[in-house]
Amino acid sequence: MTATAAATAESTEATDAAAAKEIPPGSSPWQLARRELRRRPAVRVSLCVVLLFVLMAATAPWLGALGGWSPDEFDKSAIDPYLGGQPLGSFGGISPEHWLGVEPVTGRDLFARVVHGAQVSLLIAFAATAIVVIAGTAAGIAAGYFGGRTDAVLSRLMDLTMSFPSLIFMIAMLSVAKDVNRIVLMTAVIGLFGWPGVARVVRGQALSLKHREYVDAARVGGASSWRILTRDVLPGVSGPVIAYTTLLIPGMISTEAALSYLGVGVRPPTPSWGQMIAESVAFYETDPMYFVIPSLFLFLAVLAFTLLGDALRDILDPRGGRT
Repeated sequence: MTATAAATAESTEATDAAAAKEIPPGSSPWQLARRELRRRPAVRVSLCVVLLFVLMAATAPWLGALGGWSPDEFDKSAIDPYLGGQPLGSFGGISPEHWLGVEPVTGRDLFARVVHGAQVSLLIAFAATAIVVIAGTAAGIAAGYFGGRTDAVLSRLMDLTMSFPSLIFMIAMLSVAKDVNRIVLMTAVIGLFGWPGVARVVRGQALSLKHREYVDAARVGGASSWRILTRDVLPGVSGPVIAYTTLLIPGMISTEAALSYLGVGVRPPTPSWGQMIAESVAFYETDPMYFVIPSLFLFLAVLAFTLLGDALRDILDPRGGRT
């Protein structure tokens, strides 16, 4: 057992040493990420898919116009009124006029609704993630660096927020609020419950960084707390924060889709992937493509962001990724 353990330790040290030789000293988190992403084919594919979805969301109005249909435009000629409004043609009405088919009953173009749904889903996901990361990073750095009563108050607030039944509160809040912008409300409600996870990660990093030699030197040199936090502590936690941010986005996309699926998210005629999946349940036997297409886009978006986030976590926060 001892010989085996020694051999394992030597092998681990050799691997770490080889990895260290490949990483130039003083490399920034973004330089490390770019170097590693170029070496992983699967991650490169995920990154391409992510960029494709972001581009699709950013250019949704132009893509919809390119397809020739708006997301709210009905095409009665694409459905059969004698068969309950089923799409004409194979695979849900896919044709040169409707690239991904049409909705049953209404005849709305699925391509236009999918790309506009990507815009809504990614907008909510990115905005909610920004709120979570900013609030969580600020709270975590303050708790870890200042300690004492500040740490106690913020830690108890993290525990309280994490123990709250967030999904029930989201459903109740979105059900009660009627005459408000649903996208803004969903962003605020989702972001309200997501920050403690980031705060705990950043707090642990800040606790270890505040006793480093360069931080002590800056403190002895008379640097203000704000300067130390922004110049010394914040760069030290940027790696885990970047990795955690990428992993948050697929969760936010899924949360928005789930709330829209339950009927408390964005409301028609605004398209959303979750809303489209909910509406397609009634037609999955007669028109399965209506269910498959938005579900496939949701699956690919969540999978691509998850794989990219896992890779960034392994690169930027390898200790946190180990079990």
